[in-house]
This record gives sequence, C-alpha cells and structure tokens, in this order.
Amino acid sequence: MNILFIMYDQLRFDYLSCAGHPTLKTPNFDRVAARGVRFTNCYVQSPICGASRMSTYTGRYASSHGAQWNGFPLRVGEHTMGDHLREAGMVCWLLGKTHMKVDAEGMKRLGIAPDSVIGARQAECGFDVWVRDDGLWAEGPDGFYDEKHSPYNAYLKSKGYEAENPWSVNANAGVEDGEIASGWMFDNADKPANIREEDSETAWLTSETLSFMDQAKGPWCAHVSYIKPHWPYIVPAPYHDMFGPDDVPPAVRSDDERQNAQPVFDAFMHNKIAAAFQQDEVRRKVIPAYMGLIKQCDDHLGRILDHLEATGQADNTMIVLTSDHGDYLGDHWLGEKDLFHEASVKVPLIIADPRPSADATRGTTCDALVEAIDLAPTFVEVADGKVADHILEGRSLMPWLRGETPEWRDFAISEYDYSSTPVCEKLGVSPRDARLFMVFDGRYKLMHAEGGLRPMLFDLETDPDELNDLARGNSHQDQIARLYEMLGQWGRRMSQRVTKSDAQIEAGRGHSMRRGILPFMKDGTEVSDELTKAYRGVSAGDYVRISDTTTNDS
Repeated sequence: MNILFIMYDQLRFDYLSCAGHPTLKTPNFDRVAARGVRFTNCYVQSPICGASRMSTYTGRYASSHGAQWNGFPLRVGEHTMGDHLREAGMVCWLLGKTHMKVDAEGMKRLGIAPDSVIGARQAECGFDVWVRDDGLWAEGPDGFYDEKHSPYNAYLKSKGYEAENPWSVNANAGVEDGEIASGWMFDNADKPANIREEDSETAWLTSETLSFMDQAKGPWCAHVSYIKPHWPYIVPAPYHDMFGPDDVPPAVRSDDERQNAQPVFDAFMHNKIAAAFQQDEVRRKVIPAYMGLIKQCDDHLGRILDHLEATGQADNTMIVLTSDHGDYLGDHWLGEKDLFHEASVKVPLIIADPRPSADATRGTTCDALVEAIDLAPTFVEVADGKVADHILEGRSLMPWLRGETPEWRDFAISEYDYSSTPVCEKLGVSPRDARLFMVFDGRYKLMHAEGGLRPMLFDLETDPDELNDLARGNSHQDQIARLYEMLGQWGRRMSQRVTKSDAQIEAGRGHSMRRGILPFMKDGTEVSDELTKAYRGVSAGDYVRISDTTTNDS
C-alpha cells in the first residue's frame, strides 16, 4: 500500500463543492470524497504555516516540538513522519513545500554533516526530497525572502522565461499596459498571471508528481505539498475570470465583534492585512482569484487521479487531501489565519483507502474531533508499523475508515505563538507570554491568552458563525471553567518522555533485582527465593580469600 499525501496551502474547509460551496465546483476533490471519508471537524494544531506543518509532520503538538512560528527551527533529533515510516519499511518522499527551517546549530553541536543522509533528512523534516520548493521567492531590499535554490525558478528559465526571478514577475504577476502588475497588490488579483498555465506552480508540481510515481518503488509515502491557493492571489488564464463579484459571499462579521473585543483579537483587527480585507473592493477581487486557484488545483488533482488509474496504481494507493490552515478572507474583520475561528483553524480532510476493509465508509462523512497530528499514526498503521504512542500524540484514523466507533478525544487543541508579530509589542506582552490556546469540545470553543488577558468563548451550536463572544459577560463562567479544566488536562499530558515507551518501562521493572541489586531488605523474605538464592546456603569456607591467593609478585 502506498500513500499519496497531498496538502494545499491556505485552503479553507468550506471552499469545496463536497463541503457545500454554492458556486465553486471541485469535481476531483468530490471524486476522492466519494471513494473515502470526508472528516468534517479536522483542526490544525496551529493556524500558522510552519508550526502547523511541523505538528503534522511530527504528529506532535506545537508546544511539544517547539517550532511555533515560521522560521523557528525544528530541533535536531525530533522524530518525524519519515522516521516512523522508514522504521515500518516505507520510504517517505517530499514534493513541494514544507516551511521547514533546519536546526543548523544543533546539527553543528552534534557533529552531523549536512551532506550526510541523516543530515539531509534532518534538514528536510525527515523526508527524502524529490523536489522541494517553498514557493516564496519574493524580492526585498535585502535580497530574496528565501535564500535557498528555487527549482521552480530554474524550471521557468529552462522554458524560456528570462527574468532573474520569474516566480515574481511571471508566475505571481500580471501585465497591465506593458508593465508588470505585481500579485502583491490586491488591485491586480483579477488579472491573468503573466505565465502559461502549463508552466504555473500548480501545473509544474503536478508534473513532478507524475514523474515521481512513474519511477517510485513501493511501498512509498509521497507528500505532495502545493503552495496554492496561498497568496499572492493571482492565477493564470483561463482561471482568472472563471469567478466574479457575484461569487463573493457576504463577509461573516458583525459590528458587535468590535465592541469590547478581546485585546489580541482587537489588535489583529487593526493590522495591515485586516485593514485590506475590511474593504469590500479587495474581497471582490481577491476571492474570485482564490477560487480560481482552487479550481486550478482541482483540475490538476484530476491529472493525478487519472494517472493513478491509467497506471494501475489506484487500487494500492491511499489518497489524503488536506491543508495546513484556512484563510479569513475578510471574515471576522481579518485576513490571513492568525486566530482560532473556523475559517482559520478548521481544514478539509478527505481520506480514500482503496482496500476492501474501507468499503463500508465510502462516500461518507465523519464528524469526530480530528486533529492534523492524527495523520502520522494513521500512516504508520497503513504501513503495518507499530505506533510509537509515547512519541506520537495523535491517534490513528483507521478505525473510522473501517466503520468502527473507537474511544475518542473529547476536545481538540490548537496553539499560536504570536511573539514574532507586531501585536506582541503593541500589547506590551513579553515574548514568552505571547501565546494563545484553543480548546474546542465540539460545541464550545475557548481561546485562552497568556499575559493576563481575558479569554474568548463561542457556542457553535447557537452561534455557528462565531460572532458572539460569550466571555465578554459573566453568564457562562461554568462553561469557561469546564473548558479550562480540559486545557489543564491537556497541559498535564506526558509529552517529553520520548526515549522510553510504556511497554519498555513495564518490561524493565525489577530488572536490577535480577542482576543482584537487592537494597532495602531486612532478611530477603521480601522478594522471591529465586532472587536471593545466590546469597543463601553458601558457607564462608567456599570462598577463597584474596589474601590467600596473593603472592609477593603481585
């Protein structure tokens, strides 16, 4: 069995036709959903790209692995999906983006050579790399945002694009009156990207995926990680004008949200990205481009599905579709993905297992509280490996795919470290206190803020749009206390004892006594005779004194 693990960047859970979007048709996402299970309550462990991905790739919460912001290195030695799968006999490859930052200082301290096999895997989040491209090749006054080599830019130059940085001036820009119309400007989102569609990022990575599958020797896990529909919001023809202002839904927001707002929420509502998305003109241009990017992703997913079927691999390949976080798109007066409203922290998750054991669940939905960290143990089980549950903090989803109803979690957790943002400084919060936590029990959602700031509380049963922050009053203190107890229960979890499993600990109990270490006994009757027989029934004469065998020569 192979695993095709596809992640889209910044794809909202509700922008798929199988999830009920009224005008965006995604027949290939729907095609996978018809073959498998669509999980309707999947939550990422952080709403920021890097931290979310590091959680998904390690199967551990953000505060467990520590890489809680983009560019925060994942510490050397952290177990990853690739490590667990290789232990089970499955290779694990990367195609696309990870947002991984290598712990170069840690590797240097331990003497791990970057060009060794283990060094390369440490630098690539545990994956073997077919092609890595994180997709942000922006130019600033100090040089490129990402200083690594861009294989996508190299590809574009091989196709005749002559710019020094064709990612910037071709793939993510349009043209207006003979001048480059940068994708960084939302006013340009309705223009076609300055690139042939077949050379765009989504098309290029899809072709790389087909090439990989043509030569891959199984069993393999291939993590295909698209940069889109992440900004810059600009898409090549014909996708640039498939959708228009009539496809833009009203923003999910209310003036009441801005009254006595929780301080972190209030600060984010006043940043630059929020200010842009609070303008209806911006939403009317950006959202159709965002939808066009998703439609393009769906079409290229169709290429992959067709290829699997044409090459006879569909029957032995599990397909997993998900995202690293959502996109506010102006909902709740916000852009980007900084807080814990559904638009940001809830993601699509569709899993199609071709094996007969999953026949009973094909085309169904599952509303269990699922976390993105559940994917790593799921993949280990698919690979017939043993789930290292003292390391992996997620739970295998295989029982749900088989139609079983396993004992399951009562709440989902997400975390956000905003210490690197201007909001931290604006609020006067120390970097160590600039942390947010979400606990969601399926109905009530609590956001806790460190630093002495008040929480937020939503009742999604009576307020599914999360417009009424119940923590502004005193009427729901019982629910707040209950959710804080859940957060405390989670905070007391065993998360750092990763070098010894429970089974190893249980097997090692009493081991020292079997080696003759018998302290704290009065007469030996406290333990079995077997453990003390070496010390019983032996006369002093049976021993030879050292002095009797010592000679002057010694």
